[in-house]
Amino acid sequence: MVDLRRCQILGLAGTTVLAAGGETAGALPVRDLLNPASVHAAVGLIGVYFGVVLLIAAWALLGRLIRTAEPPTPRELLLVLALWATPLLLAPPLFSRDVYSYLAQGAMVDAHMDVYAHGPAQLGGPLADEVAPIWQHTGAPYGPVFLAVASALAGLTRGELPAGLFGMRLVALSGVALMAAALPRLARHSGADPAAALWLGALNPLVLLHLVAGAHNDAIMLGLLGAGLVAALGRWPVVGAVLVTLAALVKAPAVLGLAAVVVLQTRAGRRPAKAVVTTALAAVATTVVATAAAGTGYGWIRALGTPVSPQNWALTSLLGRATGALLEHLGSDLAPLAVPVWHALGIALTAGLVAAIWWRLRPRPVYALGLSLATVAAFGPAIRPWYALWGLFLIAAAAPTASVRHRVAAVTGVLALATLPSGGPADAGQLVLAVSGGALAVVVLWQAHQTDRAPAWGRTA
Repeated sequence: MVDLRRCQILGLAGTTVLAAGGETAGALPVRDLLNPASVHAAVGLIGVYFGVVLLIAAWALLGRLIRTAEPPTPRELLLVLALWATPLLLAPPLFSRDVYSYLAQGAMVDAHMDVYAHGPAQLGGPLADEVAPIWQHTGAPYGPVFLAVASALAGLTRGELPAGLFGMRLVALSGVALMAAALPRLARHSGADPAAALWLGALNPLVLLHLVAGAHNDAIMLGLLGAGLVAALGRWPVVGAVLVTLAALVKAPAVLGLAAVVVLQTRAGRRPAKAVVTTALAAVATTVVATAAAGTGYGWIRALGTPVSPQNWALTSLLGRATGALLEHLGSDLAPLAVPVWHALGIALTAGLVAAIWWRLRPRPVYALGLSLATVAAFGPAIRPWYALWGLFLIAAAAPTASVRHRVAAVTGVLALATLPSGGPADAGQLVLAVSGGALAVVVLWQAHQTDRAPAWGRTA
């Protein structure tokens, strides 16, 4: 029997165990890193994947509960989200080391360094040492709004790493809170179930693992984007355009939200030309003011072309590397062009698909925007599991059928298991430990299920 209390307890157990495992297997500060082969790191890795599987199971059971005759209310679901997230608040960074880059870049802005021309190595010191080597000499790929937030946090924490990590997690939580607040309103506008939207878009394991535990700035982008769309639904289209532009000045993909703001205005009766001009003027003014306030200049435009990791698992990167290897084997001088050409093809394909999506789904701008952002993530030159949330967040709010939600949920379950808690590449030994932790959780869940199914007389005999 599935009930809300069991889902709460199971999910809380999952996030508690994975937070505890992260103390030895997470993306720890350099001075605290353990040898992956050590007993403590191995036990921690097993614990993290044990907890992740428990969390996925709790989320799946909660999804079943939402489809019953008496589903939990949005308020109850928000309380579940808060409960599940609590153990992650004081956990070390998990599944990525990006948060260290955020803090180093914020410190650079606070020190009046050009964060777009230089990487964290220019900053030097203990904070820069925490940044992954591959990004030490790479300029920031983020917009001035996020860098202004990171700079303010650097000034408040004065380079103290524990305070900075906690502060960045609170910033991410504020983004998650905005996402959760926007989802029910967007769902009602789109004719979807608000409870189902919250379940898929806010209680999603990817949100907890990567936006909360990983403290990714995608949370701020999505929170501002959701808030902007909600404002555009009402009588404040200019406010909506401002908020969406601020989201894009955190991470660039959110700029597609301006198309949704325009469509929402035209559906409310405003002439298309006026809607476009109003939205464009609001976006330009916001960009100028935000960039001036941040003091970072317009280097963020150049940063849109920041190179991606050479081992990135994006589809176009995989195809590019495979093509390059084949050409090199054949002795062709064109091998170095393979990856750039595939990336260009991916961008062209993305543009075509996004145009087709908007042409077909103009009456459903929130859903069209969700599919567009999912397309950008899928065919872009770089991909990470949390990039799936760009589109998933809005698909959750506007999914036309339960089958769409089920397919998205299945993808979520796979992606939630795709990254090691250290954020680094996996070797064979770590994969064995991760699978062992997940398998152990499956065994425990199966035993609990069998116990629940046993007749009362059998349990008491």
